[in-house]
Amino acid sequence: MAQTDVFYCEPRKKTGTGGARAARREGWIPAVLYGGGADPVAVSLKSNEVNKAYLNGRLLAHLAKIDVPGEDGQQPVIARDVQVHPVKGHPVHVDLMRVDEKTRINVDVSVRFINEEQSPGLKKGGVLNVVRHAVEVYAPATAIPEVFEIDVTGLDVGDGIHASTISLPAGVTFVITDRDFTIATIAAPSALRSSDDEGEDATEGEEGEEKEEEAKED
Repeated sequence: MAQTDVFYCEPRKKTGTGGARAARREGWIPAVLYGGGADPVAVSLKSNEVNKAYLNGRLLAHLAKIDVPGEDGQQPVIARDVQVHPVKGHPVHVDLMRVDEKTRINVDVSVRFINEEQSPGLKKGGVLNVVRHAVEVYAPATAIPEVFEIDVTGLDVGDGIHASTISLPAGVTFVITDRDFTIATIAAPSALRSSDDEGEDATEGEEGEEKEEEAKED
């Protein structure tokens, strides 16, 4: 089961650029909490908690919870947008959406390939050509798949891996539904491709010479 981060949250009294800068100086990350039928609220999150989730790839489009002082329980949320410092590379602002078990959203889920050592094509020196590193799905906000694992056991050069390879959990559907889109292919080794290309060039050259000789004879 995916880890659910809990962010300590406080209302942000000062808004705007000045208020956001003041929050950052004090070790907070400004954020906006919206959705769930309630008005948007300016809040602040602890920098260390947000940075930890971000560095571990669990911030954007992952279910989390916020702990608001004075409120009972923890509110489930999902970060729908994260602004990152252009130089330092850490989050500087987060948009959080309130969710519940009825909320459904579009989200990108990463794919991970396993058992590559069991692929005849890769053993021959073939290359796993990844077309999509993530696939977009429509899923319950409280049950977003952590990752899709794709087993490449038995796949040979020229084989393709398509969306139908993935077993979707209950309630999860692909956003693209009009085709069985490609996720990856097992491509031929570069040396083999070069050899085939040279063979085709040689064949074309021989055919051209034969045509020239026939033309001379005529």
